[in-house]
Amino acid sequence: MNDNAPDVLVLRADTHGLHARDYADLLADRLPDHDVRFASTPTEERELVKRATVVSGVDIDAALLERAESLRLFAGVAAGYNHLPLEQFAEMDVAVTNASGIHAPNIAEQVAGYILTFSRQLREGLHRQQRNEWRHYQAEELMGSTVTIVGLGAIGTAVTERLSGFDVETLGVRYTPEKGGPTDEVIGFDGPGFEAALARTDYLVVAAPLTDTTRRLLGTAEFQTLPPNARVINVGRGQIIDTDALVAALQQNQIEGAALDVTDPEPLPADHPLWDFENVLITPHNAGHSPKHWERLADIVAGNVTTLSETGDEASLRNLVQS
Repeated sequence: MNDNAPDVLVLRADTHGLHARDYADLLADRLPDHDVRFASTPTEERELVKRATVVSGVDIDAALLERAESLRLFAGVAAGYNHLPLEQFAEMDVAVTNASGIHAPNIAEQVAGYILTFSRQLREGLHRQQRNEWRHYQAEELMGSTVTIVGLGAIGTAVTERLSGFDVETLGVRYTPEKGGPTDEVIGFDGPGFEAALARTDYLVVAAPLTDTTRRLLGTAEFQTLPPNARVINVGRGQIIDTDALVAALQQNQIEGAALDVTDPEPLPADHPLWDFENVLITPHNAGHSPKHWERLADIVAGNVTTLSETGDEASLRNLVQS
């Protein structure tokens, strides 16, 4: 092929500390009949994007996108896509896919870790170890607890699967509860059903995307409805929780604790009061990290590149969010 005309281009931004060049190499292995390139500099991005039919990356700015003359598909490397220039893609008739599903195993494992850290009081054990203090402390059992999972996509489903061996009751919250789901019960976001679910929840796991429905879903009224022994876990998006209301709930002992992989604002400022609570676990948007991230994504994107080149059918692309 023409050295200046790759058909698949990987942009240079890394994610979760994983090098995008490794992703490009995996795509090249899976697409031996395609010219897959990695743009390591801004100049290379500007030159190589001109003729690429597929571009994959964390994001793409408007100026770079304007240089894409042959682009048919932008493959995002994250599950979220609201940060992408979707209107510009639509004007250019460019399909957009995301990385939905590839993070489910590792995020679900992290949620299980949060829950077990709370139920078995592992932070207290670590504190006593750090003090060389051999002294027993009180713990809990997870068995018999009620876990409410907001969002039953790939992550929420994986969380449910990993909790299946702990003999807990699971409640799932989704837009279309009539479709059912993997949890013991499924309810919608609206009405008294959601309030009733909160009132019987021991662990509230937020694993939903940010939408008009989920934005500030959990505020003062919801924290007052949760039992005082409840723990709130957020691996979805920070803006699903009203941060000021969460801080107030913790200060007033309305809930027992929280585990936050995402926050609002994000990054969380060093002087934010959430850092100071003994009963709050904070991780820096790290649940999505997995050494298998690029492998799983490369499988999806390589399949889509093949579909697009062989059939031209954008509607059948996996993880299609906009065509």
